[in-house]
Amino acid sequence: MFFELIAAVVAGVAVAGVAMGLRWISRGLLPKWIVPAAAGLGMLSYAIWSEYSWFERNVATQPAGVIVAWNNEQRSFWRPWSYYRPVVTRYSAVDTRTVQRHPKLPDQVMVDLLLVARWEPTARIKVLFDCAGGRRADLMGEDVKVAEDGTISGVTWTDLPPGDPLLGIACKRS
Repeated sequence: MFFELIAAVVAGVAVAGVAMGLRWISRGLLPKWIVPAAAGLGMLSYAIWSEYSWFERNVATQPAGVIVAWNNEQRSFWRPWSYYRPVVTRYSAVDTRTVQRHPKLPDQVMVDLLLVARWEPTARIKVLFDCAGGRRADLMGEDVKVAEDGTISGVTWTDLPPGDPLLGIACKRS
């Protein structure tokens, strides 16, 4: 977030410099207020570009095998441009490189789920999907135990709606 602030200030200074150059070329015919207005416009333009491009830039940095399943589009009154087109502020992705299946329970898949939000550290959690039952269990806490036969105890199962994108990606067989 700090680097984005620095980048916005640099963009403002750069556009203000262009405006100063235009005032100099016009020999003062352009009004003086154009310089701070250009600085503000440059900073605002950078902030809008940064908000709209964050999702694509962030997804592009993910390694191959990380598949985005869901994203949150947000509108807010302090971002009036977001009413024209919502801004993506967070997303979840399945890291298919971490898929694990037990030979005795082929319909259950353990996989890493990435929860990514703007200006927050990425959370990586282990999740167990029951592909046949259409449900999921987060593998967090000290009560979670994996037996020799692959059964897992100490988890709370959550039923998923039909067509859930996380379930679809995790259970897809390669």
